[in-house]
Amino acid sequence: MGPKRLILTVLLGGTMLAAAGMPDSARAQDVAAASEERDEAGERENTETRLGQIVVSGEAPQRGIAVTVPAGESVIGQDTIRTFGNDKLDSVLRSTPGTFTRENAQQPGVAVNIRGFEGSGRVTSTVDGVRQNFRFTGHEASGFTYVDPAFLRSVDVRRGAVTTAGGGGLAGSVGYRTIGVDDVLSEGQDRGMIARMQWGSNGAGPSEMIAGAFRSGGAGFVIGLSGRSSDDYKNGNGQRETSTGQELRSGLFKSEFEFGNGHRLSFGGLVYRNEFGANSYNQRIDNRTFTAGYRYDPAGNAAVDLSANLYYNDLSMEYLSPIDPDSPFASAVGRRIRDRGIGFDVSNVSTGMIGAVDVRSENGIEYFRDKVTAENSGVNPAAGRAATRAIFTENTFTYGRFDVIAALRYDHYSLDGAADAGGVFGAYRVDQSKGRLNPRLTVAWQATDWLQPYITWSQSMRAPTIQETMTGGDHPGGTSAAFLPNPDLRPERQRGWELGANIQRDNLFMAGDSLSAKIGFFSMDITDYVAARVNPDFGRMQYVNLPGTSRQRGVEIGAGYDTGSFYMDLAYTHTDSKLPPQQPGLGALNNLPDDIATLTAGTRLLDRRLHLGGRIHYVSNDVAASGDMPPVLERTSGYTLVDAFASFEFRENAEIGLRITNLFDRAYTPALSTFGSGQGRTAYLTANFRF
Repeated sequence: MGPKRLILTVLLGGTMLAAAGMPDSARAQDVAAASEERDEAGERENTETRLGQIVVSGEAPQRGIAVTVPAGESVIGQDTIRTFGNDKLDSVLRSTPGTFTRENAQQPGVAVNIRGFEGSGRVTSTVDGVRQNFRFTGHEASGFTYVDPAFLRSVDVRRGAVTTAGGGGLAGSVGYRTIGVDDVLSEGQDRGMIARMQWGSNGAGPSEMIAGAFRSGGAGFVIGLSGRSSDDYKNGNGQRETSTGQELRSGLFKSEFEFGNGHRLSFGGLVYRNEFGANSYNQRIDNRTFTAGYRYDPAGNAAVDLSANLYYNDLSMEYLSPIDPDSPFASAVGRRIRDRGIGFDVSNVSTGMIGAVDVRSENGIEYFRDKVTAENSGVNPAAGRAATRAIFTENTFTYGRFDVIAALRYDHYSLDGAADAGGVFGAYRVDQSKGRLNPRLTVAWQATDWLQPYITWSQSMRAPTIQETMTGGDHPGGTSAAFLPNPDLRPERQRGWELGANIQRDNLFMAGDSLSAKIGFFSMDITDYVAARVNPDFGRMQYVNLPGTSRQRGVEIGAGYDTGSFYMDLAYTHTDSKLPPQQPGLGALNNLPDDIATLTAGTRLLDRRLHLGGRIHYVSNDVAASGDMPPVLERTSGYTLVDAFASFEFRENAEIGLRITNLFDRAYTPALSTFGSGQGRTAYLTANFRF
C-alpha cells in the first residue's frame, strides 16, 4: 500500500473510530457543549480557545502554561504582550521555555528559534492561520514575520512535531492571533471601543492603537488602526545605535456572521507597512493578509465540527536608499522582493465513545502555494514557486487515567524555478518534489489529581526552500565571494522523543493558592541538516546537506505560583546543542545559549487595581560564528537584565502603567543578534481604555 493510499485509509479510519459508538442524543449534546468550550466559533488555531479549559490564565503578565496538554506548548496572552511586548515581540518570546529569537536591533520583524532551530521553515509561522513564508538571503535570519504587536491577542508556541493544521516544520510552530469582535466588546455590549497609547524614552517614541466593534444579531464587525514612530536608541554605554527606529502603520478589519444551526462565516484583513533601516539599506515592508472562514458545528451532533479556511498573503520588501551612501556594498537600491501566497485548510473534529473509551478525532488537509519574484535581486532568486500539501489525522483515546494520542501527517512539497549562478556557471533549473509520512505517538498518565507525566515519540520533516535551492551569483561590492544554487537539496528529517510532566496543585501552602508547572526533556536527531559550505570543486558557497546526524537535547521548565495577592513565574531552558555552525553570509548561527531563565514576580494591591512587579532575565554564555570557511564557533559573554513594571486601574476600564527595561542600564549584546548592542535603560508610559 502506497503512502497516499495509507493516509487516506487512516483518515477514514479515524473518522469511523469517532463515529463507531456515537452516543445517544442527550450525551451528544453534552459532548457538543464540551466541544464549544474547547473551540470558539470560527477561530482557527486560536490557542486560547483551543486550549480553553486547560490553559491556566489570570492577571499575572506571565500566564499560559498548558498544564494538561501532554506536549511542549505555551500560550503568550494579551496581558503579557501588552506589558512586555507592545514595542517588540522578541522580549516575550525570549521569556518562553524552549523559545528564543534571532534579534536585530534594526529589524522590526520576528524570527523565532525553537529548541535551537530557526529559519527556512524549520519553525512555521502563521498570522491568523495564514502562513508567513517571506525569506531573503543575507547576513541575517533567513526570514521574518511582520505583525503589529498592538493588534495581538495571543501567541501560540508549539514545540516539537506538529501534525495538525500549521505543521510542516522541523521543530514546531508559532501562531500569532489578532484581536476580534469579542476582544473589543465587553460581555453584554453591542458596541464598544478600546484605545491604547504608549510613550517611551531613549528613542522608543509614541505608539497608539484604537479599535471599534459592534454586533447586531448574528453579525459582528471590528476595525482597528495602529501606529508607531521610534528613533535610534542608546545602549548601556550611552552610544547611539544607528538605524534602530521605525515608522509603522497598520490596520485591521474583521467580520463574522452566525446563522442557522451552527453555521458561521468570517472574513478578515490585515495591512502592515513599516519603513526602517536594515541590511545596509533604508527599506519598506508591505504585508497584506486576507482570510475567509466557514465553520459548521451543529448542536447535538458530536460527529461534526467542520472548519474550512481560505487565505491570501502578499508581502514585498523594497530597498529605498543606502544607509551609508559611500559603502561599496550599497549597490542594490531599487531591490524589490515579493512573495505572494495562497492556501487553504479543511478539518473536522469528531467526538464519541468506543465502549468505555472516549475518542476525539481531528482529520484534515491543508495546502499552501507561494510565488517569489524579484527585481535587482542580487544573489536572491529572481523567480520561483513552492507548494506544500498535507493530509493529517490526530486521534486521542482516553480510558480512565490514560490518554493515548496517535497522529499521522503526510507532507509533500514541490519546488520549481530557475537560478542564475553567473559567469561560466550559467542558469540552473530547479524542479523537484518529495513526500514523507510523519507519525507522532503520545502516552499520558494522570498519576494523581495534580500530576500528569507523558512521553512522546515523533518524526517531522522540513522542505528545502526557494532561497536554498536557487540562490546564486556574486556577492555585491566586488568581493571574491560567490554562490551556487543546489537543485538537488534534500529535505531535513527529524526523529525524536520528549519526556515531560504537567503539574497543577491548588491549596498547596494556603487556601486559594495555586501551583502550575510544565517540565520537559527533549531529544532530537536530524539527518540531512542543511547549511552553507564552500563547494571544494568550484570554490563557491552553496547550501548542502551535511553528512551524519545532528543532535539537539534540552530541558524546558515553565512554572507559576499564585496566591491572589502575589504571583511568581519562571521560564527556564537548558540546551545541549550539537548543530553544525552556519556559514556567515548565508543565514545566521542559530545555536541557543546553554541556559536561559526569566523570573517574574509581582503583587496585587487595592482590590487588585494596583499591580507592582519586576522581571529578571538571565542568558548564559553564547556562541557566535567567525567569518572563517568553514566557520568556527566562538564564545561570547552572558548577561543579566532587570525590568520593573507597575499598573493602576484608576477607574473601571481605565488603566495607566509604567515599565522600565534594563533598569541598571547594563551594556550587553543580545544573544543570537546580528546587529547592535542592547538598548539601554528605557521607560515606557502606557494608558489603556475601554469604552
